Amino acid sequence: MRTGRLFGMRVLGWLALGLILAFITFAVANAQGEDERFMPKGGRTLLLESLGAQPGVDEFRRIASSRNTDAQWEAFVAGRAVPAGAREKATLAAYLSVNMPLPEKALASLQPGKLADVLPRDGRELAWQQCQFCHSLYSSHLTQRRDVQGWRNMFLSPFHRELKMTPQEREEFARYSAINMPMNTDDVPKDLRF
Repeated sequence: MRTGRLFGMRVLGWLALGLILAFITFAVANAQGEDERFMPKGGRTLLLESLGAQPGVDEFRRIASSRNTDAQWEAFVAGRAVPAGAREKATLAAYLSVNMPLPEKALASLQPGKLADVLPRDGRELAWQQCQFCHSLYSSHLTQRRDVQGWRNMFLSPFHRELKMTPQEREEFARYSAINMPMNTDDVPKDLRF
């Protein structure tokens, strides 16, 4: 009798611990998603928005297999309904120019509803995931005004050379940042202004 009761208490304890861990994981993931949204959208997000709610695999494959110049991508983006603003259009054109065409292996496995999975990270995602390990995202990224070359030069410092980012990701980060930074202080959540 006592063994059964002890076993039941252990099971309840493990269930409670599991629920607590699930809640913490959900809360952290939700908070991170909330935090990142204040930043200007990156090219990955803008591309998916421009394709609409139910993007077709054929249209996605046509875009993702294209090799265009910067000017050709700018013309392509100018003809799309979304994104509407000049900064968003420039961000999307830069993303496409840096990241397209996708590798043939990624294009071969395209599935409806999973198109986002094959797209490389965009500048917003890279900034959010890479910059905060060593310093404040606010002072090191969000408030800085640099041209594309200035952002590229940032990667020449010894501590930035160690970042685990491909040359393509560094170029994506540089172009996104040159177009979208600096941000207005009022647009940055108070908790991140340090």
